[in-house]
Amino acid sequence: MKTILILRHAKSSWKHSELSDHDRPLNKRGEREAPRVGQLLRDEGLLPEVILSSTARRARDTAQIAAEKCGYESEIRFIPDLYMGDVEDILGFLQNLEDSCSTALLVGHNPDLEMLLNLLTNEDETLPTAALAQVELPIQSWKELDPERRGKLVNLWKPRETD
Repeated sequence: MKTILILRHAKSSWKHSELSDHDRPLNKRGEREAPRVGQLLRDEGLLPEVILSSTARRARDTAQIAAEKCGYESEIRFIPDLYMGDVEDILGFLQNLEDSCSTALLVGHNPDLEMLLNLLTNEDETLPTAALAQVELPIQSWKELDPERRGKLVNLWKPRETD
């Protein structure tokens, strides 16, 4: 059994119109949400063995803050194609994970993360900013990851519902 934790980045700021979308930082709410997600991971015993994150600033910041709060001590893998890629790209990154890893955290963006969640579980859920989905996959190797082998949505935490 493998577990994928799907985390949409925390709330970002639109304050600085001169910044590109890729460079938008977290806003105050996002700065509060990101550590809460990390604490939730710690409290639920869901320490990832690997974190894959988009290179967009809001995703990088979310990943780094959550990683620090949950006790993750390895390097975060920042992947440019998680910013402008698609669901097939995401599946490819997951399929190439080391099999010694049983739990991976993926930090990225919508609509791709909602599409991934639906593809893996057949659940039609929304992922607002800082939402975290826990999906158990009936596989022994990440190479076995295939949309035809449905996983199970075990938990879905949305920030507004956990405040």
